[in-house]
Amino acid sequence: MYNAKAYSAASPTSPLAPTTIARRDATETDVQMEILFCGICHSDLHQARNEWSGVMPTVYPCVPGHEIVGRVTKVGSAVTKFKVGDIGAVGCMVDSDGTCPDCKEGLEQFCPNLTLTYNFPDKHTGGVTYGGYSDGIVVDQRFVLKVPENLDLAGVAPLLCAGITTFSPLHHWGITKGKKVGVVGLGGLGHMGVKFAHALGAHVVLFTTSASKKDDALRLGADEVVISKNADEMAKHTGSFDFILDCVSADHDINAYLNLLRRDGNLCLVGAPEKPLAVAAFALLFGRRSLSGSPIGGTVETQEMLDFCGKHNITADVEIVPVQKINEAYDRLLKSDVKYRFVIDMASFKSEA
Repeated sequence: MYNAKAYSAASPTSPLAPTTIARRDATETDVQMEILFCGICHSDLHQARNEWSGVMPTVYPCVPGHEIVGRVTKVGSAVTKFKVGDIGAVGCMVDSDGTCPDCKEGLEQFCPNLTLTYNFPDKHTGGVTYGGYSDGIVVDQRFVLKVPENLDLAGVAPLLCAGITTFSPLHHWGITKGKKVGVVGLGGLGHMGVKFAHALGAHVVLFTTSASKKDDALRLGADEVVISKNADEMAKHTGSFDFILDCVSADHDINAYLNLLRRDGNLCLVGAPEKPLAVAAFALLFGRRSLSGSPIGGTVETQEMLDFCGKHNITADVEIVPVQKINEAYDRLLKSDVKYRFVIDMASFKSEA
């Protein structure tokens, strides 16, 4: 074991504070990394404050972070994918059983024995996993991704969650040139959905409640922007979408969007509203429309996503913050005061006394 610097939450109400955590020594299949950047996901805030207690209770101390980019500092004797000095990336998963049908299909995100990057039982230490709000991490090479050399590393970090969460359903549902795609909400997820749908060649329509976001949506790749509170604007698109990616985590009327789908169109949820959404049966029955949901992707698809980003020069729009300002970033995140993702520069650890 070795010691690593980290920021952790000690309770649901305490601010994140500096601490020291124990990381395991690298085994023969492990990659040890110095973390360079880690994105701040809204789920980090939920987990740190135990707001998902009914589904995934938080174990304290909690070190969040699952959008990790780092430099390899050590590799195990059986590691073939990486060498010291390489840049690697780690997302929401750090292990799975590797033997179940889902794993064999490269869909580790559905593995019944999945290990998440933080706040999850750690089979190596007997405690829980600690995430990327730290200066180092050790991960099995199967769950470390290669980063294209042409991409800005701070902008890559959010691709490991926000990126793959939006890329995966677009990929799964076959979005290509000629498709009409709607993206609901322009936040950390939505801005990536717009970028990916545009790069895939679709006609992209961004739905937002805020007219002030129009120019930014067009800059990011939207072809049209619809103010969802305007009934006339919404009505113009009735029955015309092949696919709608719903990135909103607040309560909203999903039927208004289901009615915009063409025959056999699909609306996919990637946002996670706290309250159940009320779905009108006829919104699905007419037109044989479908409603789906999607989490992250598996390791193969996540690598495909990173390679796609390298080819199209896609990264997240980020605001870089020092680790000492993590609590301020959380407060601003609650107010949606970020365009579009906070990323922690771990070099800031070196300024700590």
